[in-house]
Amino acid sequence: MPAEPITFFNRLTQRIETEAVYGEGFLRFTYESTPGRLPLHALVKRAAFSHWYGRRMDAPASRAKIAPFLATYGVDTAEFADAPSSFRTFNEFFYRKLNPQARPIAAGENEIVFPADGRHLVLPDIAACDDFFIKGTRFGLTTLLRNTSLAGRFAHGSMLISRLCPVDYHRFHFPCSGTPAVSHPINGPLYSVNPIALRKRPSILWENKRAITPLHTPNLGEVLLLEVGATCVGSIVQTYKPGDEIAKGAEKGYFRFGGSCVITIFEPGRIRFADDLIEHSKAGREVYARMGDVAAYALG
Repeated sequence: MPAEPITFFNRLTQRIETEAVYGEGFLRFTYESTPGRLPLHALVKRAAFSHWYGRRMDAPASRAKIAPFLATYGVDTAEFADAPSSFRTFNEFFYRKLNPQARPIAAGENEIVFPADGRHLVLPDIAACDDFFIKGTRFGLTTLLRNTSLAGRFAHGSMLISRLCPVDYHRFHFPCSGTPAVSHPINGPLYSVNPIALRKRPSILWENKRAITPLHTPNLGEVLLLEVGATCVGSIVQTYKPGDEIAKGAEKGYFRFGGSCVITIFEPGRIRFADDLIEHSKAGREVYARMGDVAAYALG
């Protein structure tokens, strides 16, 4: 039986496209085959494996991987703040900065922006979602937050899930203005967050290693910002200063090597997602869009 392709709606091209999955053969072996279960649970999901791979991407020899990667995935080097030749390792290239004009920030007062480049899925009412990747599976908010009171408060809130592939820009930003608190880390395994893995185990998103940052905003109440680690993500690095007032689109931090995910959770009744996000999410399809583009609108 042929492998099911991963499709998404590309907001830039206005077309449904098929994702070119980095390391697809390895992903399908470990998550879709019986023989792959042994290395998955014995090695791949463990932090030691990702730390080992991360060290490889920090080694000077990893610099040789940059040019082939650029050629294979057609990464636009004109967006880079620094020339590709300036990167000393693959990881330096991976968490590169972009020119500010490469990601303009939607300026409307009621416009909330995507916190990262990637493929996005939304849950307008978290508690009403009974088919998260697998029919009959509800998103595990209490497990994700590890706080029963907080989970109850946001149970009927709205969630934006932003999945970053290795080919994407890997810095994450604030979707709206406000004052961020200290980031709280929660340990967990490091499964892949690719749909190949999520179709088999949706709970990955609320089990994996993650960090939670409350953002206090003037018109949206409290917004929860989460960065979720994944296989081969060496670390989640926060670059913001807790307690400082920040502007919409300001950098919050970056991921080191590997695909990863950013989750944004809003209080009930505070926002309305963009129409294309709602339409395609209902069909179980992600929408590709870039950091700074409009993701939602503030209500009231």
